[in-house]
Amino acid sequence: VEFLYCDLASMKSIRQFVRQFKAKNYPLHVLVNNAGVMLVPERKTEDGFEEHFGLNYLGHFLLTNLLLDTLKQSGTHSHNARIITVSSATHYVGKLHLNDLQSRCSYSPHGAYAQSKLALVLFTYRLQHLLTANGSHVTANVVDPGVVNTELYKHVFWVVKVVKWMTAWLFFKTPEEGASTTIYAAVSPELEGAGGCYLYNEERTKSADLAYDEELQRRLWTESCKMVGISDEASRLP
Repeated sequence: VEFLYCDLASMKSIRQFVRQFKAKNYPLHVLVNNAGVMLVPERKTEDGFEEHFGLNYLGHFLLTNLLLDTLKQSGTHSHNARIITVSSATHYVGKLHLNDLQSRCSYSPHGAYAQSKLALVLFTYRLQHLLTANGSHVTANVVDPGVVNTELYKHVFWVVKVVKWMTAWLFFKTPEEGASTTIYAAVSPELEGAGGCYLYNEERTKSADLAYDEELQRRLWTESCKMVGISDEASRLP
């Protein structure tokens, strides 16, 4: 195991990490996008993005795009490279405000978190479409880990914390259990060559109807490219 530092809330850190990783000339067979914050008070990343959207979504969007060439070089016809992005069931109630992705008009921690998780699903589906169109040996899937007992809940109300403390053993998954579907997506032979899937409890399931809106996927992708400062090469594809 080799550790390289990367702060997903910093575009500068992400770019520095990618440079360090590529300098090692390693292949890249699996990329898991798993960093996240939940229900944080209104605040911004160092790049001026609302924190849920900037860290949960834009950080992973930039990281994945900067590593795509390495992933494409690493995948083969029989062993595709795999991108696994961790979303949440919260995406089912999420709404994407393309005219206010930074939640400047009216900030709600719940709304901002749900939007960031919906954006990850839209991103995954659009990414898989582009990978298929390019004939790349890379697949992209999205995972719902379920309700997991981690520090992600440190910003919820104290009443919720008490209830969580009392019931976690019964209703919450352990971190190991929560990681199982991500590991399944990363290594299972059953998913070889399969992309664009929403996975829960190691099974393919249906995501929110809104996530299948291809026009919304395209518009989010284009806007995301502008926000992180990369060229939108996908604009030339259907």
